[in-house]
Amino acid sequence: MFKTLMMWLLGTLLFLQLIQIDIPKPPKHIDPAKEIKAPPKIMAMLKTSCYDCHSYQTKMPWYGHISPVSLEVKSHIKNGRMALNFQEWENYDEEKQQKLYRDIAKTISFRMPLPMYLTVHKEARLSREKREEIKKWAQSHIKEETD
Repeated sequence: MFKTLMMWLLGTLLFLQLIQIDIPKPPKHIDPAKEIKAPPKIMAMLKTSCYDCHSYQTKMPWYGHISPVSLEVKSHIKNGRMALNFQEWENYDEEKQQKLYRDIAKTISFRMPLPMYLTVHKEARLSREKREEIKKWAQSHIKEETD
């Protein structure tokens, strides 16, 4: 019974390797002029805590290629880049940039980086003070809406 169960489990895991999520490949040339501009301290925090999912500079971990974990990892990266790609910042129009600054100011306080990501990437943890710095930086770029 145990041997049969183990064979089914192994078979299922092997079958899952056939299911993969494609992350769009970065362009051959990434224009540095398109990247978001921020003070060096803020850029360092963004690169350490955000760029894996929100840029083309993803450092794919070894487990990011093994299903079923890869499905979750690649899904986060794909969705993260679709929502915000710091290396495509200048391609966004002013309205989109304003929305993203508001989103950064809101989500950095409690939702980003994702807790699941932080369990493996301790270096990406942001102290309350660092979160506040990023929030203030983002808020400083938000323009008041006028009717």
